[in-house]
Amino acid sequence: MKMKSDPFFRSTALFTLFLFLMISSAFAQVKDLKISGYLGSRIDDCIEHRVKAQDVEHLIEPFRDRTETRRWQSEFWGKWIQGAIGSYKYNKDPELYQIIKNAADGLMATQTPDGYIGNYAPDAQLEQWDVWGRKYAMLGLIAWYDLSGDKKALASACKVLDHLMTQVGPGKKNIVETGNYLGMASTSVLEPVIFLYNRTGKKAYLDFAEYIVREWETPSGPKLISKAINGVSVSGRFPHPKQWFSRENGQKAYEMMSCYEGLLELYKITGNALYLSVVEKTVNNIISEEINIAGSGSAFECWYGGRERQTLPTYHTMETCVTFTWMQLCNRLLDVTGNSLYADYIENSIYNALLASLKSDASQIAKYSPLEGWRHEGEEQCGMHINCCNANGPRGFALIPAYAYHTKGETIYLNLYSQSESTVLLPGKKEVKLTQQTDYPVTGGITIQVDPAKKSHFTLSLRIPSWSKQTTVKVNGNEIAAVLPGSYCQIERDWNKGDHIELEFDMRAKVVELNQAQAIVRGPVVLARDSRFNDGAVDEASVIVVEDGYVALTPTKDADFSWMSFTAPLVLGTDLESHRAPLNIHFCDFASAGNTWDKTVRYRVWVPKTLNVIHAPYKPYSD
Repeated sequence: MKMKSDPFFRSTALFTLFLFLMISSAFAQVKDLKISGYLGSRIDDCIEHRVKAQDVEHLIEPFRDRTETRRWQSEFWGKWIQGAIGSYKYNKDPELYQIIKNAADGLMATQTPDGYIGNYAPDAQLEQWDVWGRKYAMLGLIAWYDLSGDKKALASACKVLDHLMTQVGPGKKNIVETGNYLGMASTSVLEPVIFLYNRTGKKAYLDFAEYIVREWETPSGPKLISKAINGVSVSGRFPHPKQWFSRENGQKAYEMMSCYEGLLELYKITGNALYLSVVEKTVNNIISEEINIAGSGSAFECWYGGRERQTLPTYHTMETCVTFTWMQLCNRLLDVTGNSLYADYIENSIYNALLASLKSDASQIAKYSPLEGWRHEGEEQCGMHINCCNANGPRGFALIPAYAYHTKGETIYLNLYSQSESTVLLPGKKEVKLTQQTDYPVTGGITIQVDPAKKSHFTLSLRIPSWSKQTTVKVNGNEIAAVLPGSYCQIERDWNKGDHIELEFDMRAKVVELNQAQAIVRGPVVLARDSRFNDGAVDEASVIVVEDGYVALTPTKDADFSWMSFTAPLVLGTDLESHRAPLNIHFCDFASAGNTWDKTVRYRVWVPKTLNVIHAPYKPYSD
């Protein structure tokens, strides 16, 4: 793309390119990362059996037909290819690269002379999911350009946006009046608009981005700025919709977070503190009112006050698209703010909601992953052999390597603890190899071998999870004092080849109580009962025995279906005279519970707690 000759434009473009390189550096300096162990095997399985197994021609076909008037087939290609590209960045599989190249070339071949890439009939453009689908086309093409340097892909994405800007904008159709969910689906196009501005410096794109944000606050818009500033809960920003999947629903979780991802990208360019504040206020509300024990949220794809109501059997909870988008939003906030708590939220999502979504044979990703019941495949959507979460879920697994290490300046931030090897590049061509020896989170012990190519001075910042109340950190056998949970332990020193760090996290299991129900959490992992243990009805009321705030777990190896399993002492049922003594009842990690998607297998996270009125004074009911 040719830049304009105006000196201001040239200087702006150069500054934008410099800023883009700066803000993306946190993810660009880690190479040759290989995650092994259980987590690494699940990432590998997802790539091989879900990403590479996808029939890509099937995803491109709707773009050739262009007969749609209301459905969302056009999102599948963009979601899938971003997951595929993230996967390739991790494993460098040449076969996968060729699959991705063919997919990108195939989509670009469908572009019409006016620049449109989509599946909607000409007279239905801008309706329903059309702009949303164009967003995913642009995101996929931009990702391919970044990976390959293929300038045709960047030009193609720009043509898509240029064409859209002839249809919506000042003096044209109001973008918030297109599509569903108060325009959130359409205005989430803000993200690729900013990405294209970063890569071209075209001021019209930045102007269009600012236009989108202004339209949020118009009478027809979703009020994403003002509602956040005023502290309005994400589940209660608008009246309960008469028709759930419609324009009037302002609580749609995935689309809302997608808009805020775009606003965060705009903040990186403009430095407008309001934008960052709005995103953080919204995220804090999501944390306090929506994200459940397994690190996800939503019911029927919308915010619903789910944190308080998570113990209730609920239809269609924890959509995988919501899980991934929540992880991605937290990862971007982690990069912007350096707040390690965002890394904790991602870890919680990885080991529970995300891993639970992947079938044991990795052939499918569940659309929903409820906290009780049985797991099953999602429906095929839009007349195609795929659904949104099967397309989008691999992006969550591809995000794990990108989240593992961040770098800023001469500091390496270690976010992911897992058996792994990686090489990190620091300024001045400093090259550091990091090797983790661990079976975490099965146990809490981790040894990190630090091998700089030559003696080097830098900072290694170790994430200390907020749940680990007692953490030990040693460098070459010397213990570091005052290690604080919920922060980074920063170790600045001259590092030599052969230096090593030992960490020991507090893996004592805790019982969480809510609404006369109990759940067990051990480290970052939520546990669940599973009917395959054959030790009683998983839905039976019981009391988990707690001593000094913790529950004594005994590791077991008698279940071939689970990653990790334990027994915990429970007093079962309501017959206290006959069952006063606790029994050792099996629990496994939530991700393994029900993982074969067999209807005969039931699992449960929240165990109903038997009421003991001696210890629970009566409280009159109040509406």
